[in-house]
Amino acid sequence: MKSQSAVNAIPGVFMSFTDNLAKADALLAGYSGAPILNHIGGEDRAAASGDLFETVSPIDMSVIGTVARGDAADIDAAAKVAHDAFPAWRAMDGAKRRDILHRIADGIVARAEEIALLESIDTGQAMRFMSKAALRGAENFRFFADKAPYARDGQSLFANNQMNVTSRRPIGPVGVITPWNTPFMLSTWKIAPALAAGCTVVHKPAELSPVTARILMEIATEAGLPPGVWNLVNGLGEEAGRALTEHPMIKAIAFVGESATGKLIMKQGADTLKRVHFELGGKNPVVVFADADLERAADAAAFMIYSLNGERCTSSSRVLVESSVHDDFTAILADKAKRLKIGHPLDPDTVVGPLIHPDHEAKVLSYFDIARDEGATIAAGGEKVTDGDFGAGCYVAPTLFTGARQSMRIAQEEIFGPVLTAIPFADEADALSLANDVAYGLAGYLWTGDVTRAMRFSDNMEAGMIWVNSENVRHLPTPFGGTKESGIGRDGGDWSFDFYMETRNVAFATAPRAVPKLGL
Repeated sequence: MKSQSAVNAIPGVFMSFTDNLAKADALLAGYSGAPILNHIGGEDRAAASGDLFETVSPIDMSVIGTVARGDAADIDAAAKVAHDAFPAWRAMDGAKRRDILHRIADGIVARAEEIALLESIDTGQAMRFMSKAALRGAENFRFFADKAPYARDGQSLFANNQMNVTSRRPIGPVGVITPWNTPFMLSTWKIAPALAAGCTVVHKPAELSPVTARILMEIATEAGLPPGVWNLVNGLGEEAGRALTEHPMIKAIAFVGESATGKLIMKQGADTLKRVHFELGGKNPVVVFADADLERAADAAAFMIYSLNGERCTSSSRVLVESSVHDDFTAILADKAKRLKIGHPLDPDTVVGPLIHPDHEAKVLSYFDIARDEGATIAAGGEKVTDGDFGAGCYVAPTLFTGARQSMRIAQEEIFGPVLTAIPFADEADALSLANDVAYGLAGYLWTGDVTRAMRFSDNMEAGMIWVNSENVRHLPTPFGGTKESGIGRDGGDWSFDFYMETRNVAFATAPRAVPKLGL
């Protein structure tokens, strides 16, 4: 548990709502005039077309500012610059790259409150979570900074009269496409290891939440990152995003987002044999056995679905509960959901803020009718929140579905909102069948007091990451990623370098050997 002093050090969390609003208003004033521009080759650039798009806040649909609408021409310029900058960045001593990345981390910490405030306004995510996400971005840079001097290291593999030496080389310019839900932290998660490996980057942030990508670019520039090593192109997915995935100078695409979009990217990059890393959707189960600590399990399940507005890939969107405790457990969950504070994301007491955009809100709301039509019970929530000032924004009440069956859409499809579906199970075999019977395989959560069952059950779960008797607690050296339609590849530790680098082998003969002679 963190000390109170450590918690108080997190920027913005214990500021009053009034103070947070005042600070946010002052920051937003800087976006009311000039547009947010692209950054290519160390220079701020308008889109080649001159086009702009608006970014709005889901709090009340007010316009935050305008953003350069990059397209294929801007991506082409950024890719060429990244290609030209790659040899020098690749050749730079790893210790020097380390120092630059640490300075970026320092810059993030210095502007953490600004990042958190603007990200809350831009995404609707509660300040209590965004403040921590901003600081986690600095941790990502520090972690990979310290790995930069050793990124090329390999192994010595001995055979009879032969020594093999492996080493890694950065793959080249890479494209990074990041999502709208926690954009700043996830941008650092992808870009930091790419830079540490020696790759150059073209970053296309989500068009629904582009503000903090610009701040991160400013921090990198101020930290002394050479021009062209990291380039920023804003724009729409079907324009800038597609151009990035198809560009022949871009050797790999790291993408976080919907599974359907990941499939499109794979198709678009096929002609250039582009390497891909996908962190995609999930329909993650929380499996609760009767011998579990039910109160802790309920707290963890509620946290993983209702924090971050349920807009996270690792959310616990299904809770599978042993039949003997199902009714009691879901009653606990329903009570917790009803007591959560819905409010303005800059209010320190707010847990659930507005969803990212009216289109996404409409998608989430549509599942309430689907649930009713399929025969499920809405035990909590199940409605748009319109009280007072909420009506102008995209506020949805934390929701719990009970009386659900595995065949229902609410049990199979990723809703990506504060919506939890509860399903009872009869025994361990039934629980495992339900847990695995979805198209996704990103994360799983298991609650039981039986350590043998925990080992047996987790070994058979179809998920890339499993937490036993815990919510999602990320340890940066561990691999992060999913199976099935939840993704390809792994982030974290050296697994990140497996994506951003090529491994090669050099074989040395250590003794004369007979060389085959042909034609004799």
